Amino acid sequence: MSRDDELRDVLDETARQISRLSHNPRTWLAWIVYLLERMEQEATNENASHKDLFRDTLSALEDAIRNRRNTGGW
Repeated sequence: MSRDDELRDVLDETARQISRLSHNPRTWLAWIVYLLERMEQEATNENASHKDLFRDTLSALEDAIRNRRNTGGW
């Protein structure tokens, strides 16, 4: 199994657990924000210069969300 497959499995299980523990999707926002905060912290702990890369990632995420809303699919 590749690292990508392993990570996908972890994220799938995490999504299932969040859904199971909190049935209302509206409440998931706080957990998504929490995850992004933790990921930013991990990125900058590794290398302080990664903060700009993380900001670029957030910008790309904004674009992906905008496309999702406009087209109805990822």
